[in-house]
Amino acid sequence: MDRFDQYRVFLRVAEMGSFIRAAHALSLPRASVSAAIQRLEAQLGVRVLHRTTRHVTLTADGAQLLERVRPLLAEVEDIDAAFQISQRQVTGRLVVDVPSRIARRVIAPALPGLLRRHPRLQLVLGSSDRMIDLVQDGVDCAVRVGTLRDSGLVARPLGHVALVNCASPAYLREYGTPSDVEALAAAHWAIGYAASGTGRDVPWECVDAAGLERVVELRSRVAVNNAESYIACCLAGLGLIQIPRFDVQHLLDAGELVEVIPHCRAAAMPVSLLYPHRRSRSRRLVAFQDWFEGLMRPHWALPS
Repeated sequence: MDRFDQYRVFLRVAEMGSFIRAAHALSLPRASVSAAIQRLEAQLGVRVLHRTTRHVTLTADGAQLLERVRPLLAEVEDIDAAFQISQRQVTGRLVVDVPSRIARRVIAPALPGLLRRHPRLQLVLGSSDRMIDLVQDGVDCAVRVGTLRDSGLVARPLGHVALVNCASPAYLREYGTPSDVEALAAAHWAIGYAASGTGRDVPWECVDAAGLERVVELRSRVAVNNAESYIACCLAGLGLIQIPRFDVQHLLDAGELVEVIPHCRAAAMPVSLLYPHRRSRSRRLVAFQDWFEGLMRPHWALPS
């Protein structure tokens, strides 16, 4: 393993804080990763990592090395991409994390086309519906729906997905079809949805004809914490839901769900692509981003 390879191993261990995770991300044996760091320290004559049974942290010298190595390796990758013929093809392993419903309803059915276009690409598709640390978990990019928190990640806005208010025919037969927000609040049930991270129920929102956003207090008999259960409870007639249209369009088309008060939907939700560093946009990531944007284009909300 040459010096550049040792630097690459050091960069991944430093970012992920773990020899095991770095070995997995680099597709190397853990012993090879440990040996590369030992040789690097011997050649530099300094210790770059503090090792304990649970944690790996940078020493002061390691922090200085990381600051110098990261732009150096990014420059090497740029040179490779510009001059190596093999880099004209999209190759290698790309780890992405997306919401489970986008993975199931949008990405998975279209994956054969992506892999036919880029036969040397290996995609690792995570859809855990939980907050993750992209660097610690070795994820190259993540798709997120909703307003983003300040995370230090690079965020690229892609578009907005339209939301709809839905109920099952059985629910509407029992409780009637609401004609406006006031009727909704007075006589109807909602299915609660607990936000990941906070555990608090996501409020029922709507934008009225004047363009004003309102929060409506609705009763709830059941609360869930994932989209699959949210839709299943709605199909069972337990209450109304607010959900991105692409999630339930097939159910609306089949008559299994019915849209209600379409004149007072919630504001469209932003969709973003996140990745750790501005210099981390490999050809694999760019190819995935372009492909995913094309997949989502039919689902973007039209400007009001």
